[in-house]
Amino acid sequence: MPISREEILKTVSEVRKKATDRNFVQSFDLAVGLKDINLNNPENRINTKVELPHGIGRSQKVAVLADGELAERARAAEADRVVGRDEIKKLGDNKPEAKKFAEEFDSFIAKADMMPFIGKQLGPVLGPRGKMPQPIPPNANPSDLIKRSRSMVRVRVRTEPAVHLIVGKEEMSDEQIADNVKAVLDTIESNLPKGNKQINSVYLKTTMGKPVRLM
Repeated sequence: MPISREEILKTVSEVRKKATDRNFVQSFDLAVGLKDINLNNPENRINTKVELPHGIGRSQKVAVLADGELAERARAAEADRVVGRDEIKKLGDNKPEAKKFAEEFDSFIAKADMMPFIGKQLGPVLGPRGKMPQPIPPNANPSDLIKRSRSMVRVRVRTEPAVHLIVGKEEMSDEQIADNVKAVLDTIESNLPKGNKQINSVYLKTTMGKPVRLM
């Protein structure tokens, strides 16, 4: 049976009780262990995004790779950075800078007809990190996608049968954390052939706190 929201709420409360006060706002960290999954088969690997109902307590950084009118619309929509062809080429020729660029941003959006060029120039750094851009048509308004991307986290299972990610901050309510955890677990289950049966363990903790087992 899938884990209920009520069970998650109880766990969030217990995690708070076990947390030690720190001089910074701690994150809520979720760890999910999987079983009976052959990751040597690429079809069993997971690389998807979850739009958290309440975000993670900070705005995710979004870069838009585009030129022309789409680039102007992306700037108007307050993308954190807009990168055109010339700059993409410079990054492609400078691997250390390309790696910094890949690490700096949480999500990437790209003009659809630039994807082959982007793949050639930045694919070697974005691909292994699971950060290849989401393509959009040249005439699209990127505003909504940029806004949604700020609340997204990436669920990735590649070489190890486990998922580790942030699902919120201490300053968020128990209900908000529970909603976010539920969204992540539902997404993981939907990407597993046998759903919940392939989840081996679920733990929740604050950054410096003790983990509490949810499953």
